[in-house]
Amino acid sequence: MPAAIDVILEPRTQDIGVPVRRLIPQRGHRQCGPFVFFDHMGPVEMAPGEGIDVRPHPHIGLATVTYLFEGAFMHRDSLGTVQRIEPGAVNWMSAGAGIVHSERSPDDLRASGAVLHGIQTWVALPQDDEQSAPWFRHYPAHEIPVVRRDGATLHVIAGDGFGARSPVQTASRTFYVCATLEAGASLVVPADHVERGVYLVEGEITLDGTPLALHHAALLARDARVELKAGPQGARTMLFGGDPLDGPRYIEWNFVASRRELIEDAKHAWREQRFAKVPGETEWIPLPGAAPAERDAST
Repeated sequence: MPAAIDVILEPRTQDIGVPVRRLIPQRGHRQCGPFVFFDHMGPVEMAPGEGIDVRPHPHIGLATVTYLFEGAFMHRDSLGTVQRIEPGAVNWMSAGAGIVHSERSPDDLRASGAVLHGIQTWVALPQDDEQSAPWFRHYPAHEIPVVRRDGATLHVIAGDGFGARSPVQTASRTFYVCATLEAGASLVVPADHVERGVYLVEGEITLDGTPLALHHAALLARDARVELKAGPQGARTMLFGGDPLDGPRYIEWNFVASRRELIEDAKHAWREQRFAKVPGETEWIPLPGAAPAERDAST
């Protein structure tokens, strides 16, 4: 393995109402920059009459980031937001002290059938923002910067990279780019960010000459410039990372916090239905039986 690669992460299959491949967290590798959760959804094809229904559930201490390649979601939350997200757009929901949301297939796609394919990540909030008021922002696809260079198309989803800066509001320095490479194209991932990862969504790619398996992620060595080179079918990758977190985190169910008591308080509040409700929703996901919050051993 090249010196520029610290570790390769294999996906773990989960089902959250849609099949996902989960890259982070994993034992020993629970974050990359502020990213503490990385799910690749689908692609899954739904027949007419079928759809995705992720019932209302709570979050604290994190921001959810949704980015789609195909299909659409209807987002509803306890702030009263109702927002459809489609390919290329970004939904950024900062949970702060607590928010509840649902994600469901839009009525038109449920009727016609559709393919759903995308990435959902969680970004841990800095400790100073863990108990902040929740907020939600939607950024249409046309607002997301696109950089084109030598057969590579780079959508700068959040943070900064490749000379562009996304308008997406973040709480810490972030690196999040969808990089699509034509057949045989190359791209150097600069060492502008402390922690960086590369995830292969589709196609074939090498990192400094070493193949990266489909649906695997490579966490890169600090300060290393790495060359990505696409195979004959081209490739789509997600580049992610940023500054390290300001200390370890506990993660349990949908909750992220720097202190265990914040998670225990959130669990009690959800069990007792003291979180704000999502207007128009009557369902919710019960708190699962879970072990005590596990502290992230890394810093």
